[in-house]
Amino acid sequence: MTEEQLKKETKKWLEKIEKKLSDVRSHDEKGEYFLKNINAYVSDSKHFLEKGDLVRAFEAVIWAWAWLEIGLELDKLESPE
Repeated sequence: MTEEQLKKETKKWLEKIEKKLSDVRSHDEKGEYFLKNINAYVSDSKHFLEKGDLVRAFEAVIWAWAWLEIGLELDKLESPE
């Protein structure tokens, strides 16, 4: 994967998760913990993207998605979709 492709993929997944997060709600305190971590990884991804550290930027957005999917699966988070 080229640098440009990696940057494009990272931006694509950042946009998708930010859109998805606008509809995600927590069920409890643990859900809030999940949301805090998801948002931290999204923020980290943007930071690394700005610094040109594309591998870490992509890795951070993937971690954000992992936290989101796990939170939904464990019923700590909810999303209308």
